[in-house]
Amino acid sequence: MSTLGQIAAAFSLLSILAVGGGAAVLPEMKETVVGQHNWLTDQQFVDVYSLGQLAPGPNMLMVQIIGERIAGVPGALVALLAFFLPASVLTFATGRLWDRLDGWPWRESIQRGLAPISIGLMLAGTITIAKIAVTQPRSIAIAAAVTGVLLWRKVNPAYLIIASAVVGFFILRR
Repeated sequence: MSTLGQIAAAFSLLSILAVGGGAAVLPEMKETVVGQHNWLTDQQFVDVYSLGQLAPGPNMLMVQIIGERIAGVPGALVALLAFFLPASVLTFATGRLWDRLDGWPWRESIQRGLAPISIGLMLAGTITIAKIAVTQPRSIAIAAAVTGVLLWRKVNPAYLIIASAVVGFFILRR
């Protein structure tokens, strides 16, 4: 299979698995991109993820950066379409069906059952990134401070990302 075909296959599958949002597939994305295909290193994956968090728009636009690193502009376009198109079509179809099932007794049970699954998948994504990025006492301190601020106050995460980047630049540079 060509590289573009591999990109399309990998990101299409990830798209369908993204129950609860893009963060839910981070462990599988890391395994696919870093472990299985060796398209990126652990550190490059964290760097791309961090950039996706900082950039405006959906944070999963990071797939475009991954695709570009693998196969240039064609890779970026294939990764972007492969990741967003299947989930969009599935969401549209499911939404139409969901509207028709209004009043169905199982509907509320399904919704309540999917919420903890989504949270668990997002937590697994967070842990996957943390295992790579939070590896020394100073980075642990930054992560703990950001977590503490988010639990204590309602703060725009973009401010914390920028502040963490500035702090990290000064205390984590090699």
